Amino acid sequence: MLKKLDLYSVKIAESGQMNSNKKDNPVSVLLNYFDRMIELSSEERELVTSKFHWRQYKKHQFILQEGDICHHFNFVLNGCLRIYKSTESGGIHILQFAVENWWINDINSFHKQKPSVLNIDAIEETEIFQITLDDLKDLYLKAPKFERIFRILVENAYFKLQERLLLNISSTAEERYCYFCDTYPYLLQRLSQIQIAAYLGITPEFLSRIKKKSLLGGAS
Repeated sequence: MLKKLDLYSVKIAESGQMNSNKKDNPVSVLLNYFDRMIELSSEERELVTSKFHWRQYKKHQFILQEGDICHHFNFVLNGCLRIYKSTESGGIHILQFAVENWWINDINSFHKQKPSVLNIDAIEETEIFQITLDDLKDLYLKAPKFERIFRILVENAYFKLQERLLLNISSTAEERYCYFCDTYPYLLQRLSQIQIAAYLGITPEFLSRIKKKSLLGGAS
């Protein structure tokens, strides 16, 4: 029976333990992730080991570039990635960050195998596990429980996106920043002000004013 968990991300507090395991056997982190959702058989563990492939990316290195096809579903083992859209003026709009135990890809490009309009790159030195669409489909056939797991992953990603869209159309920039701080406190020390501003859809200067106002409010 599938355990009741947020399959979009595992609590960040667990990442320290997972990262220590990574030094011994990187795939054990991914296996433990799935085991917390539903216990895997030895055959299913072997399938995961054979289908997912470890990769390492340097800071600023691209996992996906606009115009290319997204060939992989990516699980972050260690580090931080972002997915974003570039503007004609040279700016960017960040859709999502992904740190330890999160998944990231261009879902439209991946499943339809069409050129992506998005970019994914590494904000930090990052290690990930990747699976191709063909291998994912084969995993579904040989271990049907994974079809349900990944369906829930996609559903939760959609819920997160819908929640963010509602925030963008119904909340002020200050409210969006407060929500970001409350929801992702572990990202605040890992992201630059420019990156947070690009995620919130505001300028870094305006973000500075929001933070200054928040500090003054807290001091009064």
